[in-house]
Amino acid sequence: MIAAPDRMPLAREFFDRPVLEVAPELLGRILVRTTPMGPIELRITEVEAYDGEADPGSHAYRGRTERNASMFGPPGHAYVYFIYGMWFSLNLVCGPEGTASGVLLRGGEVIKGTDLARERRPKARHDRELAQGPARLATALDVDRSLNGTDLCAGPNAPLSVLTGHPVPRRRVSNGPRTGVGGEGATHPWRFWADGDPTVSPYRAHVPRNRGKRET
Repeated sequence: MIAAPDRMPLAREFFDRPVLEVAPELLGRILVRTTPMGPIELRITEVEAYDGEADPGSHAYRGRTERNASMFGPPGHAYVYFIYGMWFSLNLVCGPEGTASGVLLRGGEVIKGTDLARERRPKARHDRELAQGPARLATALDVDRSLNGTDLCAGPNAPLSVLTGHPVPRRRVSNGPRTGVGGEGATHPWRFWADGDPTVSPYRAHVPRNRGKRET
C-alpha cells in the first residue's frame, strides 16, 4: 500500500541543508515515536535552530565532545541530551556531516497516542500542555538518552521518524529570540513557531541557573 502524501517519511536530503532553512520548514511535520505500547504522534509547532560551532548558544560551540558527538554525525539523526539533571531534550541534526547544527523541538500537538502521552504527563491540565516545551515534549514521547543518535530516516519501524505532514505556510510562521539563551547568542531570532497555535510555549529570557546543577 502506498502511503498518503502526508505520511511519507522526510528524506535525508531534507535535513542536509542549512539549519535556518530546515527549522521553519519542520513546523507542521509529524514526529512519530514508536513505543512497545504503541505509537505516539506529534505535530511540530515550535522549534529553535542552533548553528553548531558558529553559534555561541550551541552545545557544539567549543567543539566536539563525548556528549555532543551525535551533532557532528550525518544529518537526519537525533541528538538527545540531559539538562540540569532533570530533563531530556530532543534535537534533529541537520546540515552537512561535521557542521554540528541541529533543531531543538520545543513544542507540538499530540495527535495520536494521547492516552500514552497522558500517562507520562499526568500533571498536564489540558492536552495542549502535553508537549508544550522541550522537557514536556520529551517526557510525553518517552524520549531519553537511549534514543541519542537514532536515524530519523530509517523507515516506519524506527523508534523515531519524521513524516511530511502539512507544513505550516511561511506567512503563519513567526520567529524571535530563543528561550533561555544568554550571552552572544541571546538575540539571535532563531526560534520559530506556528503563529497562534495553543501548544507553543511562552517565551522566557535567560536566567542563570544554580551552579549546583549542570548539564550532562
